[in-house]
Amino acid sequence: MNTSDTLYIFDIDGTLTDSIPTYLKVITKVLADIGLKEIDTDYDNYLHHTDRYALEYNYERNFGKKAPDSLRFELDTLLETELKKHEPVTEIPGARDLLLDFQKKEIPFSYGTGAFPKATIVKMKDAHIPLIEEVLATSITSVSRVGFVKEAIEKSKRFYNRDFKKIIAVGDGLWDLKAAQELNIGFLGVGLKNKEVMKQHGCTDWVENFKSYTF
Repeated sequence: MNTSDTLYIFDIDGTLTDSIPTYLKVITKVLADIGLKEIDTDYDNYLHHTDRYALEYNYERNFGKKAPDSLRFELDTLLETELKKHEPVTEIPGARDLLLDFQKKEIPFSYGTGAFPKATIVKMKDAHIPLIEEVLATSITSVSRVGFVKEAIEKSKRFYNRDFKKIIAVGDGLWDLKAAQELNIGFLGVGLKNKEVMKQHGCTDWVENFKSYTF
């Protein structure tokens, strides 16, 4: 199969950027700043591993009603501002060189991340990883991973002006794998933290980081 007919969709936190510990502190701080006193910080067990779900779930826990629709855009800016106060995040080993190589070889790729867009852009710039904003899909438009992965696919079809014979999602979490399975697309697992649980749920392709893998 010609590589130009394959689209790779990358998760970002924990997959391309080593940003999860920092970002969890940031989102907890910002949720408190907007007046949420009771915040469930057991993020690994959330129904959706997304900024939008963290906002809407905790807002309803605190106030007993749905979060205003505009609040996610306010949170997007607050997350960006707070993240810039922390040490710059770094890349997952090999991520930068991988995407530079993809660009050189004209291999299509996009991004589907549970984070909001403004903070995502900060993380990618800090880690010096290539970012094509036209194919960035985030949870600001969809609370579920399936939703923004679908959006990444549609954005990629327009941006690269083609359909794809094969689509491969790349991610570090069980939620990434489950979204790929629901969409019936390929999957590559990344990292040690969730390796065993991903394998138990059917992940057959896995790599520790991008220095040890050839696409």
